[in-house]
Amino acid sequence: QVHVVESGGGLVQTGDSLRLSCAVSGRTSSFYGMGWFRQAPGKEREFVAAIRWSDDSTYYADSVKDRFTISRDNAKNTVYLQMNGLKPEDTAVYYCAPKIYYGTNYSWASTYHYWGQGTQVTVSS
Repeated sequence: QVHVVESGGGLVQTGDSLRLSCAVSGRTSSFYGMGWFRQAPGKEREFVAAIRWSDDSTYYADSVKDRFTISRDNAKNTVYLQMNGLKPEDTAVYYCAPKIYYGTNYSWASTYHYWGQGTQVTVSS
């Protein structure tokens, strides 16, 4: 069984930084990678960032490129999302999940499963 727990969210001001953590347990070696998605009130869940297990390649949404960084600590089975230069439009619940279905596009939510409960990020202006 796979278990995912996100943490690290909070209330910050524009321009501040936060680091989200995603602790994952289970058969992590069977994953293609891990991804972060977010969902703002009244909006669809959207891709934020992903990391590929095989070579640590990273992928980012255009809206967060150059501000957010995804990384992983294999020893801790944890994936991080370092968020710098936060903006009010980054306000959302952030979710992480393992990519368990094959597909070259790491932004497709349908290729991810075992979603965590999410962590709220609120950026005030």
